Amino acid sequence: MQNELILTLGHLGVIAALGLVGALLFRKSFNAGWFLGALLLYALYNFLLTRGFYAIPNWPEGADWNWLGKIASFTGMLVIAALPMFGFKRVGLTLKQNPGSISAYILFAALSALFFYFAISGADGEPDTLETIAFQWTMPGLDEELFFRGVLLLAMNEAFRKAANILGAPITWGGLLTCVLFGLVHGMDYGAEGFSFDAMMFAVTGGPSLLLLWIREKTGSLLLPILAHNIANGASTLF
Repeated sequence: MQNELILTLGHLGVIAALGLVGALLFRKSFNAGWFLGALLLYALYNFLLTRGFYAIPNWPEGADWNWLGKIASFTGMLVIAALPMFGFKRVGLTLKQNPGSISAYILFAALSALFFYFAISGADGEPDTLETIAFQWTMPGLDEELFFRGVLLLAMNEAFRKAANILGAPITWGGLLTCVLFGLVHGMDYGAEGFSFDAMMFAVTGGPSLLLLWIREKTGSLLLPILAHNIANGASTLF
């Protein structure tokens, strides 16, 4: 429990420092209230995801994957998304795609093909268990995309409102911070020897999250990011 709490504070410390840089760079459009809210959202999300920093046992008993934590964090973020200051459509919970989204669909198709290529080329010939297949094809995309490319992205975009038009998609400093945080969640750890950082894991998760961010902003919807995320996690379970 203590290690996970310290790790969460470490994540928040890095993002807070980068947020301060953004506040200095974009003073006229920076909203401190929304930025503080974004930091608190991550604390809440991770508390739910880790079942109270692992104080609550997983369910179902004996499960290999964190079903209860994922369900708790997904449900919690749905509640946040339902609040008037957020709203389902604003966080991307809509099937409607922005006009001119064809390029996002092309990128989605290319990424999906790449994920299956890696899965097939690295196959061991033994598909994973049904639980692993079910989990990896559902929970990572639903939970993580709703938070990182949905609720958190909205809060960060409100905190840093000045956006750059990147190939037709508005990308803010806050949007970039969501990708950094996504990479930190996978690449930063805390244990008996203190903090550790896996640069490769940070790159292979934070890098693709930039593409998912672009797809989310281009389409205005979480549909393709959720599908792409679950394909990335699930493809290797089949071969």
